[in-house]
Amino acid sequence: MDFAIPQDYQDLLASFRSFLEREVRPVEEFYAVQIQDDVFTEEMREAGLALRRKSAELGFYAAHMPESVGGQGLSNLGSALLVEEGAKSGLRFGAFVLGPPNPEAPNPILMDLPEHLHPKYVEPLVRAETTMCFALTEPEAGSDAQSIRTTAVLRDDEWILNGRKHLITNGARADVAVVFAVTDRDKRASGGITAFLVERGAPGFVVGKHQKTLAGDTNQAELIFEDCRVPRENMIGELGYGFASGMRFLNGGRAFIGAMCVGIADHLVRICTQYAKDRHTFGKPIGKYQAVQWMLADSALEVHAARLMTYHLAWLVDQGDYPIKESSMVKLNNTEMVNRVADRAVQIYGGMGLLTEGPVERIFRWVRMLRIVEGTSEIQRVIIARSLGL
Repeated sequence: MDFAIPQDYQDLLASFRSFLEREVRPVEEFYAVQIQDDVFTEEMREAGLALRRKSAELGFYAAHMPESVGGQGLSNLGSALLVEEGAKSGLRFGAFVLGPPNPEAPNPILMDLPEHLHPKYVEPLVRAETTMCFALTEPEAGSDAQSIRTTAVLRDDEWILNGRKHLITNGARADVAVVFAVTDRDKRASGGITAFLVERGAPGFVVGKHQKTLAGDTNQAELIFEDCRVPRENMIGELGYGFASGMRFLNGGRAFIGAMCVGIADHLVRICTQYAKDRHTFGKPIGKYQAVQWMLADSALEVHAARLMTYHLAWLVDQGDYPIKESSMVKLNNTEMVNRVADRAVQIYGGMGLLTEGPVERIFRWVRMLRIVEGTSEIQRVIIARSLGL
């Protein structure tokens, strides 16, 4: 059993770290006032997209995608390490320069499109020239995703989609959307849900209202399909098995979310430790008080455990396993962990921790949604319990 990170991955991380410091941090510092005020303008988004294109040119952005479409074919472990490194930087613009777990980025499910469509749809996503969204969730189908009501009916040489999606990240901006629809009401998730690639501007495809969350404007929106016409060839994978295709990439995706949580928590532990050394009360640094020491010790312990769980999950996926239990464990443990660490960070910073201009308040709000998106903590517990035979 070897716990060492392979040298080629260490070299990759060093190169990515250099890119973050050389290219991303100066942009972050230029917009420091807006970031401090929790404002994100169109100008800032354009700056982020420019960084994304640079990252794509260097091979970081879509490293997780196959070489046949311009990616690096990087393993799940390698990709998870990149995600963790980006999150550890604490850079808000760091979210632009890596694909996973960003829903805007190319998803391996697109490889199930007919091969002749890869140059048209997949390769521009890999080059960061376009963005996508993953449209599964509906008002009546969140955690119970197989209960979606959006339908798709084949008419001549087109699929006709009708339904409504909501809470779709990047839904208002995406050039293409991966849309899940019912093609057989009786079979549902067992051969009755199909995935389609729908272009922005397709007849009958309308963006509904933008949906702001606790974390602010997280770029989520409703998508409405009213007799939306989609070319027959834009079906992703086999008829009726779109849900299965989506689930096939779930485990790797959970490793990436887990790695992001580890990176964010690592960043919080480091800045809180430094603050505990610098902040004085009653004549000494607050880090000398046992209450603060224990909060940081607990956080460091939990980050270490979560990191090992995440690497193990990524390794299992790379071995060709389908580790549903471990996937749910990582999603549950790491999202709950980063929330606890963020809560302690606010407590350690005290009054400064409550200020929107401070370094932890925005993170505290943002990580709260991670316990809900991509499968709630409660659903993960149900899956784990079933794995025990319950």
